[in-house]
Amino acid sequence: MPIDPKIALGARLPSREFTWTPSDVQLYHLALGAGARWTDLAELRYLDDREPQVLPSFATVAPTLHETGRPKVSFPGIDIDLAKVVHGHQEIEVHRPIPAAGKATSTGRITEIWDKGSAAVVVQENTVTGSDGAPLWTTRSAIFAKGEGGFGGERGPRTKSELPNRAPDFDLTTPTLPQQALLYRMCGDRNPLHSDPEFARAAGFPAPILHGLCTYGIVCKAAIDTALDADASRVTGFRARFAGVLYPGETIRTRIWRQDNTLTVAATVVERDDAPVLNDVTLRFQPAERRAHPKGDL
Repeated sequence: MPIDPKIALGARLPSREFTWTPSDVQLYHLALGAGARWTDLAELRYLDDREPQVLPSFATVAPTLHETGRPKVSFPGIDIDLAKVVHGHQEIEVHRPIPAAGKATSTGRITEIWDKGSAAVVVQENTVTGSDGAPLWTTRSAIFAKGEGGFGGERGPRTKSELPNRAPDFDLTTPTLPQQALLYRMCGDRNPLHSDPEFARAAGFPAPILHGLCTYGIVCKAAIDTALDADASRVTGFRARFAGVLYPGETIRTRIWRQDNTLTVAATVVERDDAPVLNDVTLRFQPAERRAHPKGDL
């Protein structure tokens, strides 16, 4: 049986030690399209050689950044064909700004398994602790496994947030590159769904699709740049539900509503009549501090 809830639910995941450097951070930011405004000093802070500011979404790739093998969906009590799996949602809680270089340890467990009938949803939580023993970030993610439901489990909660009933405070578009997925896969996600046309067709798509976490990072960066004066250190949390696919070369429309210390965001695909790509998107942030931005050689 691909999923055995009695074994999987609550199972601890193997701990992982990992490191990252400013070059790793630069690579991740470039894979999201950073540097398109190559003379903008705020933009260049993401690409500083010594102390690049780090997007909170870097947390989603840092532990696996240097992996080159095809990913496996294999946990205690869970063994699922990669072609059946899509990302359901992703959440990051940032306990302190992510440094430009570091060494950390990730520990995690399977926290939820929901039976949707025709599919199963598996939720895992990972906490990352720095070499000083203090927590850096916590991630929570869900995978949606087609054909793996029907095991008699609970369906789980149905959560859906409503967008504010007013015009957005910001409305912007971000083009993606035809080679965007091929760039992003260099950050450790070598799933052939994003690079192999035959694999994509077998999975039900006409062509390779962009990584959901790439769209997630692009939208996170767009919100920070637009609503937070490009200051990633202010972010305390970012979450989104993956609502649709984006093909490399398409354009993301990001609408942002600001209220107190939260941004509510909607991301859609311009070329397909604003079809949703990310829903239930929220970014939490701290008030701005009066401080000079650090500078470094580029």
